Amino acid sequence: MKWNETLKNIKTYEAGKPIELVVREYGIEPQNIVKLASNENPYGTSPKVIEAVRQRAADMAIYPDDSMYELKEGLAKRFGVGSDNIIIGAGSDQVLEFCARAVLSPQTSVLMSKITFAMYEIYAAQMGAHVIKSSCYRHDLDEFYELFKKHDPAVIHICTPNNPTGDAIDRDYLYGFLDKVREPLVIVDGAYMEYAAYKDAKKRIEPRELVERYDNVIYLGTFSKAYGLGGMRVGYGIAKKEIIQQLSKLRPPFNITTLSLLAATKALEDSEHVERSVAANFAQMERYVNFALQRGLEFIDSYTNFITYILPQHISSKEVAQKLLEQGVIVRDLTSYGLNALRITIGTPEQNDVLFAHLKEVLDGYQE
Repeated sequence: MKWNETLKNIKTYEAGKPIELVVREYGIEPQNIVKLASNENPYGTSPKVIEAVRQRAADMAIYPDDSMYELKEGLAKRFGVGSDNIIIGAGSDQVLEFCARAVLSPQTSVLMSKITFAMYEIYAAQMGAHVIKSSCYRHDLDEFYELFKKHDPAVIHICTPNNPTGDAIDRDYLYGFLDKVREPLVIVDGAYMEYAAYKDAKKRIEPRELVERYDNVIYLGTFSKAYGLGGMRVGYGIAKKEIIQQLSKLRPPFNITTLSLLAATKALEDSEHVERSVAANFAQMERYVNFALQRGLEFIDSYTNFITYILPQHISSKEVAQKLLEQGVIVRDLTSYGLNALRITIGTPEQNDVLFAHLKEVLDGYQE
């Protein structure tokens, strides 16, 4: 069998380890496992959403409304845009895939941060496009502009807040960059925007403003994080209707499930659950900041529901993550991103108690 040549240059995406793997490999009971690796909402899904899905569970035999009318109307109301400015994906990464397929080819290039969401590079590689990266993980948009002028990329990825580092850029700084870059498709990934907007209003990016000001920008959002619907896989893109029309040609029919569509629609109606979850997240994040300061650990100021600890050279993040895993605590090692670091989801108070106890024990083992 002859495979597509582009597959040679593609690395398989490495997802966070599931609870089931820890149960199988280490014999730890599920209730004793703390998963802080994939940035899910540790406070779960809104009870109102759970009840709505329970009542409609029998509808899983029926295809969803492919127009996704109610969800689009809810998002349109939430963000002050038209429903024709919205496309729905099976997670926001499916909308990323639509963008790549619509614009990229082996004759094009993609510009992104040195350390950012891995799927940007994977989708670019699938299309045979050349990948250009900035010199550091932060979104230095002055450097981005110089690289833009030099390489003329077809797509520019801006992830704010950035995954897996957690830093975010100011709205005015972003707009200053977008004002100068009018041709390529610019993808502004706001998967963690609910968290950034809560922590600092200057970091809030409004999709409506992007639609009104720019013809070449698409904003991505998701229900997987603050809304607590990671298992339902629902994301969205918001842009000028001309962009949405082109991307819609690539959307397969019924690309999210009947129950996913219902869950996302109902989740939009319970803003209080989101607000409580986000507030609790930052209350608990203070514990992570204090732990790092007490231990002399370097960390990246986070505008998300996770924090990144950069470990000293004599401590291997891969080894620390493995030792925690053996104790039933799942965190994300960032060695594959070129960082000797751990990305840790901010859990519930009880989950964090377990994490700190085990992490302290592991780090104490490295004392010289």
